[in-house]
Amino acid sequence: MLSAQQIEFYREQGYLVLERVLSPAEVEAARTALAELTDRARGLSESNDDLDLEDSHRPDRPRVRRVKQPHRQSAVFDRLVRHEAILGPVRDLLGPSLRLQGSKLNLKAAGFGAAVEWHQDWAFYPHTNDDVLAIGVMLDDVDLENGPLLVVPGSHRGPVFDHHSDGVFCGAIAPDAPGLGLSQAVPLTAPAGSISLHHARTVHGSDLNRSGRDRRLLLFEVMAADAWPLMGAAPAFADLADFDARLLCGSPTLQPRLAEVPVRIPLPKPEQAGSIYQTQKKAGQRAFAVFQEAEEVA
Repeated sequence: MLSAQQIEFYREQGYLVLERVLSPAEVEAARTALAELTDRARGLSESNDDLDLEDSHRPDRPRVRRVKQPHRQSAVFDRLVRHEAILGPVRDLLGPSLRLQGSKLNLKAAGFGAAVEWHQDWAFYPHTNDDVLAIGVMLDDVDLENGPLLVVPGSHRGPVFDHHSDGVFCGAIAPDAPGLGLSQAVPLTAPAGSISLHHARTVHGSDLNRSGRDRRLLLFEVMAADAWPLMGAAPAFADLADFDARLLCGSPTLQPRLAEVPVRIPLPKPEQAGSIYQTQKKAGQRAFAVFQEAEEVA
């Protein structure tokens, strides 16, 4: 489904944007399913296994920043990861046998959507080879104002940066880390229904949403079936049956493919690591601003 030029661009730059992959009706169905999930936040006083709440959340005024594993909570999102227009390009990049590690839906709500510090997904879940990527499905028009995903082109071909602070994994790279190259970062902007693909080692992050429009991004973590998780990689698999049940297409294998790739083990874990937002609170330095509580509750 991808041209030779698109594949080469991904190989060199570590990301790709494909516009208007989903129809308006499919986007609307996803938004409706999302609204049903986030409505469950009403009355909650803290995050749970399904929803991650903004720091400014109140039980009577719910604010959700992430839906965890939406493909397990709604058939709409489970179907989307198997949508040929989404899965086809990934097969072109990673091969015929693919496994889903997990999913998440990040909600940058208008006016207060939280930032995500610079990081590499690879730091959270290193594998035996790096045929690993994330698919971003844009449920809103994404532009420079509403907190687009920012990526550093070519960074997937470089080192795995340290994501520790005071010896504990914090899921964030210090913004002054040598060789990080943040001045070269580019925003991934496109209309609703578009998708982005970024390599697991690509450095990326996103700023606060300061606009009056939402920026909701559905993310699927997908890898070649012969990429096996290393120690410390999350999420854990209960057993082989659970591992193989996550196959999206192709055939399972008991023979991991080993590649010479840089790895840092994400241990020790922080005491509180319910989501990347919680984990990154332990970062010693931050690249993006954090709203003051007065602004968050205004």
